[in-house]
Amino acid sequence: MSDFNELNQGPRWYVIHTYSGYENKVKTNLEKIVENRNLSHLIYDVKVPTVIETVVNDKGEKKEVEEKLFPSYVLVKMTMTDESWHAVRNITGVTGFVGPGSKPVPLTEEEVESFNVEVRNENFTFKVGDKVSVISGMFEGYKGTITDISEDKKDITLLVSTGTRDIPVFVEAADIKAAE
Repeated sequence: MSDFNELNQGPRWYVIHTYSGYENKVKTNLEKIVENRNLSHLIYDVKVPTVIETVVNDKGEKKEVEEKLFPSYVLVKMTMTDESWHAVRNITGVTGFVGPGSKPVPLTEEEVESFNVEVRNENFTFKVGDKVSVISGMFEGYKGTITDISEDKKDITLLVSTGTRDIPVFVEAADIKAAE
């Protein structure tokens, strides 16, 4: 394993390979680890992409079934560091990151869009200094002040007060709303 801290590219989507049928268990365990080890500043979101399909059984009855788009794979939005790599890699059911050897390769913007991993916020009206509330994702329920907005207006950096100190938090634009 190389030193990921030197190669840090900021928050990116990575693909994790899992044992068959372990996708939801890996997602749940990773979310618990992020909460227990306070890694929310490194691991932002975990998704198991699914699609709803209508299936007709032998009797002609229609039933909606949720199918995994990529069986044995989980998508994780994270900042790649040694700490975040170890947290993900050591979860039961994870066989490794997708990429050559032990070097994870992030998804391209085109891949993220084609997989519908992130919902785009076309009506973006926020600016630096605005007070916002996080309405979904790992930081749901937190309030903060916008300190930075990515050029593509997809990722937002908030300064969130935890009571003892202010912490920078990275969220997606679709996960915030104006504070009341």
